[in-house]
Amino acid sequence: MGDFVHLIEFQMSFLLFIALAGYLLAARVNQSAVTGEILLGLLVGPGVLGIVTYTDFVSSIAHLGAVILLFVVGLEFRLEDIAKPKYLLIATCGVLVPWAAGYGVSEAFEFSFGSSVFIGTALTATSIAITANVLREMGKLRTEVARAIVGAAVIDDVLSLLVLAVANGLLSGGLSAGSLLGVLVKAAGFLAVGALAGHFGLRKLIAVIDRTSFTRRYPEITFIFATMIAFLYAMGAELMGLSAIVGAFIAGASLAGVTLRNGKDLYAGSEALMIIFSSIFFVSLGILADVRALDARLLLFLLALTAVAFASKVIGCGGASLACRSPMRDSLIIGFGMAPRGEVAMIIGLIGLDSQLIGQEVYVSIILMSLVSTIVTPVILRSWFNRRGARDV
Repeated sequence: MGDFVHLIEFQMSFLLFIALAGYLLAARVNQSAVTGEILLGLLVGPGVLGIVTYTDFVSSIAHLGAVILLFVVGLEFRLEDIAKPKYLLIATCGVLVPWAAGYGVSEAFEFSFGSSVFIGTALTATSIAITANVLREMGKLRTEVARAIVGAAVIDDVLSLLVLAVANGLLSGGLSAGSLLGVLVKAAGFLAVGALAGHFGLRKLIAVIDRTSFTRRYPEITFIFATMIAFLYAMGAELMGLSAIVGAFIAGASLAGVTLRNGKDLYAGSEALMIIFSSIFFVSLGILADVRALDARLLLFLLALTAVAFASKVIGCGGASLACRSPMRDSLIIGFGMAPRGEVAMIIGLIGLDSQLIGQEVYVSIILMSLVSTIVTPVILRSWFNRRGARDV
């Protein structure tokens, strides 16, 4: 009787139903759709009603959603918009301050040295998928603060990778200058080669394809080609040890501004694809959380960790922005915009759990901290932007 529940068609339909309900909930409370989708994902997940679990299918679709979302965000940015020393400073402070703060609060709650190191590592990450989607919904992706957030977050992901390598090496006894240098070279090499190949090669190739009689007959060819490139870049990023969403973003930024005469507009086509898959991605973040694992001690630690997660990004990233002579309000938006940990911290937690470097209680704390920061950040950003518009570029 209940076999239909396991059918992929049913799971896809139900997840989209939850996403639609998330939109309705968000509209009723005048908040971002992201907030409604995550909250309803939490409701139907194993932590509350137990209707949906985080199956391999849900995980795969959610992963595709994050990749497509960041590709679309990348299409609204040019590479020169993120290649600024200011963003490097913001990202560096946004890694060092949260790591130290996360380690400190974990030590205060008497977690083991290894757990404290890994909790600090999880706090270094920034999920640009959450903030970017909120800024996109509000039409603020072209503001100066949005460029600073996304540009710094891309660099942040690379730096978080290095911190993860340090943590793994430190806890497993395999830390060496050579291994760290290898990670840095691979990450920097991928970003440089990917950006240059996209900007000077793939843009021209798409323009050539656009002028062919084949494209005049089948204008969707250019969109299919661009989407293929996005997933190739995402795969390349993962092979280099980076997050797939970084590769997708670089692909989008490399192809931003391409003028097509015959082919379908890349942004319009990708945005339509994103609407479906990114909705499931945000629902899945709620499904991941199982609140049944909380006890009194973990709840207190979770509250402290979440407070530190926000404060450390605001102090680190916002303080660096302020040092670069940005207005106080813009610096606060940047700090809070870098606060959501989302799937990035969850992945770091999963790596620690699989490697038996952290226990289940630490993993649950990281997951729930990520979820809270993911839900609260859109509320804060909408409030700040609605007070008075951020400076446009």
